Amino acid sequence: MQTIFVMIKCELGHAYDVADRAVEVEQVSEVHSISGQYDLLLKCYLDDGQDAGHFVTGSLQTLPGVRDTFTLIAFKAFG
Repeated sequence: MQTIFVMIKCELGHAYDVADRAVEVEQVSEVHSISGQYDLLLKCYLDDGQDAGHFVTGSLQTLPGVRDTFTLIAFKAFG
């Protein structure tokens, strides 16, 4: 299992709509509203061998209201 975190910048006024759609994506475990340059932070669990790039571009960047994404790949969880 691979964990990635994806920050999403939304079209103005659409963060809640994007969040509602993101929680419906099977691999998305958590959706948080955040402050700063991005509006949402998603924690996603991908199956071993699943291509993170294809997941982000095909399942998240295509959600209506998404303007930009920034992806972090987690190596190890502590505690």
